[in-house]
Amino acid sequence: MVTALYRRYRPETFAELIGQSQVTAPLMTALRTDRVNHAYLFSGPRGCGKTTSARILARCLNCAEGPTDTPCGKCPSCIELSRDGGGSLDVVEIDAASHNGVDDARDLRERAIFAPARDRFKIFILDEAHMVTPQGFNALLKIVEEPPAHVKFIFATTEPEKVIGTIRSRTHHYPFRLVPPAQMLEYLESLCASEGVNVAPGVLSLVVRSGGGSVRDSLSLLDQLIAGSEGAEGTGFTVEYERAAALLGFTHATLLDEVVDAFAIRDASAVFSSVDKVIQTGQDPRRFVEDLLEYLRDLIVVTSVGEGARAVLRGIPEDELEKMTTQAISFGLAELTHAAETVNHALTEMSGATSPKLHLELMCAKVLVPSSDQTEVGSLARIERLERRIGMGGAAPATAAPAATAAPSAPVAQKPLPEVLPVTEAIQVVPGAVTTQQFKDSWAEILTLVNKASKSAWMVAFSLSVIDFTDDVLTLKFMSQKDLESLKNSAGASDVLRNAIFDVLGVQVKFKPLVAEAPPTQPIKVVEAVKPEPVRKTETKPTAEAAPEQAREPEPTREPEPTREPAAKSRNSGMADESARYGESLLREMLGAEPIQDKNGGR
Repeated sequence: MVTALYRRYRPETFAELIGQSQVTAPLMTALRTDRVNHAYLFSGPRGCGKTTSARILARCLNCAEGPTDTPCGKCPSCIELSRDGGGSLDVVEIDAASHNGVDDARDLRERAIFAPARDRFKIFILDEAHMVTPQGFNALLKIVEEPPAHVKFIFATTEPEKVIGTIRSRTHHYPFRLVPPAQMLEYLESLCASEGVNVAPGVLSLVVRSGGGSVRDSLSLLDQLIAGSEGAEGTGFTVEYERAAALLGFTHATLLDEVVDAFAIRDASAVFSSVDKVIQTGQDPRRFVEDLLEYLRDLIVVTSVGEGARAVLRGIPEDELEKMTTQAISFGLAELTHAAETVNHALTEMSGATSPKLHLELMCAKVLVPSSDQTEVGSLARIERLERRIGMGGAAPATAAPAATAAPSAPVAQKPLPEVLPVTEAIQVVPGAVTTQQFKDSWAEILTLVNKASKSAWMVAFSLSVIDFTDDVLTLKFMSQKDLESLKNSAGASDVLRNAIFDVLGVQVKFKPLVAEAPPTQPIKVVEAVKPEPVRKTETKPTAEAAPEQAREPEPTREPEPTREPAAKSRNSGMADESARYGESLLREMLGAEPIQDKNGGR
């Protein structure tokens, strides 16, 4: 029968306790100066050393050479309270989860009255103190507030907020924290060396991640891996990476490498093939997404820190770091950030999802899509892609057409002007890396960025057109001299346009304007208005019945008007009069009516 690893290596002094210097340092100082309080409250996550610290404090108080910050380990009290000891009569450990009522509090009060059997103090350690009921705490309140001189109380709990305030206010509260990963990794390495266990690279990192900063949990997992490892006595046991990853439920590093490499080159077939492996091997999709996010985080650290990544990513072998560096370069920081944000969002959405596999596949599809060009990340991604193309593939061949071919077909004369817009910052570019055609193809996108940055700058730049780009000089055509003056006089317009070009194409340019000269305008001839002719009156066609009578009636003569209206008004009046007469005739024909005759023979 083998004792559990966390019991065999339980600390016996404050110096052996790892990761809790914020607690051990002030306690040791209080013990050295003999300023020990009558009640303590130890709080923190599980497995971080609360109960162990309570036992160490009891050893320090009841040591024959104490109170001391370092127990001797030889006196009866120290031996009884050691990891192999059977316990002391003067140190009482109470499980508050099962002794949390008023009756249990009364029993504790009665036992506290009696003096210690042998040692200096009678010490009560209440583990899981948050389980005590309010009535039980109220029953303990008086003795905790004013205990006998020989009594000390130590409350240990994972939920200090559930301890009533009247008890907390009468104790010295020491918060325990989870152990940092680097310190935990170093501790596990020393423990494996003392146990004579060979551990494959990467295994202890998985144990630390799975333990989550709890020493007891980490030691329990390591004990489980050692118990299931192959080997023989004398030759040493070996904990293999494959078995550890499968047992702890982590995604194998090979599978993570496959997925990340496929994402880097945007190989959708390889990505979904790896996702199928995750499902077919029975792995938890959520755990796979967590591992992928952790791996992307490591790649971001490698990209950002560079050579200093070894100090941040402890426990990773040298060859693994070199491989991660290559992957990070092929990805790029902007695309890595985009992928990490997408994976993190998918991990949030997968909480409680009925179909984690579907969320996993949708996440992979989103990662395969390049980052949006409308975001800052998208702009960085375009610049990085351009830099990688220039740096890895060399300068692109110059395919720019002459300025004459790019000019419009209309016979418009152009005159070159000297450079009027100076460059604020000189940035070297590779000649020929960006061509005139690329400028023309990207001009709409550049104007979009200008519009977002400044409306006034866009009002000046939207009418410009690209003529030529040679070296770092961009020739732009202005429709008129007024447009050129507007660009020069508009505050910051040239800088906004230059920054937009840099965001899209990654080059810093100088502007060379060409102004289109408009053809000379012809004088406008004034045309005199033509006097309109008098409006002729047209006869309406009479009906068959009225025709004989109308033939006998003489047409009345019209008197000439003394004044003549303007031509337009006379024409409109004549047209209205003719329309009215034609309508009257048409209505008479439809109704079969005859004109009304007056007594004098008129109508």
